[in-house]
Amino acid sequence: MEFMDCKFLKSINCGTKPIVCRFFVLVILILVLRTLLSPFPGLNWFYDRSLYRASASTGPNLQFGLRKDKFLEVPQIIWGLNNQKIALARACLTARFLNRTLLMPSLSASLFYKEIDLLQPISFDKVFNFEKFNSLCSGFVQLGRFSDLSNQTEPFEVQKGSGRKWTKERDLNQLNQCKEDEIDKFEVVKIVGKNPFLWHDHWPVKDYAKIFECLVLVDEIENEAIKVISKIKEVGAAARNDKKIPQNGSVDATAPYIAVHMRIEKDWMIHCKKLEQRSNINQICSSKEEIMERVSRINGLQYPVFVYLAVADSLLEDDSVLSGWKNGLLPYEKKRLGVWEIYKRYPYLIQSAIDYEVCARADVFVGNSFSTFSSLVVLSRTQKLLNLGIRSSCGEDLKLASFAYNIEGELGGPKRWRTDMSASSLQSISYGTNNISC
Repeated sequence: MEFMDCKFLKSINCGTKPIVCRFFVLVILILVLRTLLSPFPGLNWFYDRSLYRASASTGPNLQFGLRKDKFLEVPQIIWGLNNQKIALARACLTARFLNRTLLMPSLSASLFYKEIDLLQPISFDKVFNFEKFNSLCSGFVQLGRFSDLSNQTEPFEVQKGSGRKWTKERDLNQLNQCKEDEIDKFEVVKIVGKNPFLWHDHWPVKDYAKIFECLVLVDEIENEAIKVISKIKEVGAAARNDKKIPQNGSVDATAPYIAVHMRIEKDWMIHCKKLEQRSNINQICSSKEEIMERVSRINGLQYPVFVYLAVADSLLEDDSVLSGWKNGLLPYEKKRLGVWEIYKRYPYLIQSAIDYEVCARADVFVGNSFSTFSSLVVLSRTQKLLNLGIRSSCGEDLKLASFAYNIEGELGGPKRWRTDMSASSLQSISYGTNNISC
């Protein structure tokens, strides 16, 4: 090397500063070697890692598209329907962050129990349309099937932390580590530990809203929801004498109805009272009487008006939920409406999915701002208004209007409610809030 350097130095006329010339030669040699090795990034660790970081950082921004040969696997998703939807969206966004395809997760047909063996798993594609999800969310997030795996490597397991010490920052640091070559080389990254609903949130509301729009019910469940809504409109049209109902069973599509998500179950009342004490907020619990009174004070209603009560099955035996309403408000629940036969054929998850559609498509929706079900219904309705070009739903128009009965609004009625789509996280929707935009 010394001989080669000297010859080279002479050729470039080192003069009286050989040390400077040798340094100059060394730089030239490094540049030549890097140029020769650049077609083979595996031979150059610096080149390889910088290339990967560029790919990983631009992948979620769709410059190179979502990878279909790398996957994320998550635990069975549990809790109620809307907590499961949040968990699913959070898992999708985690996969997007890692530039991976999410392996189709298992949902839970039953409510959460401490005994895990009592959970009834149900495949995602038994509730939501798999193909439509990937079509609507194309380029944003992607679901895959386990049959897509080549199984060339064992999954790399990532243990999700828990407790107060597992902060949002530590969770995000763990996700970034999963982008590194040592983990990213695995075909499947499998997350174990806490269920996805309780994972830390790193994404804005608009990203969640995008995924929720891609969740389309399978035809069987969609048709059942349409049957319930058609029955509501039929009964409502008859009560208003809008028009004679044709023999074919079709009804006036404009027949209005209010959907009220009544949270008055015993377990809810215990929970909300404890929540009021911990948070020092007295706008969480609402009695049946308060709900009925505030709904009756909604300004602009045209009486008589059909009121669908989305209540827990345990309250269906309690006829008192149908009594005490102001004249002109026509309250119905599943049994009185005559659709209980539809609901009882399905497990809890499907029943809740049908009720969700009934509430989301109502002319007016009234719910509790500390309920996840109500919060996601309002998010869906806010997104619909935005898609229609309506930037504010806090005015007088009742079309697709939403209200929170647990917060007093104008004239003693419920407070107008609109989701803050600019929020940086889903925190307020996941756990409730009394700050409801309007």
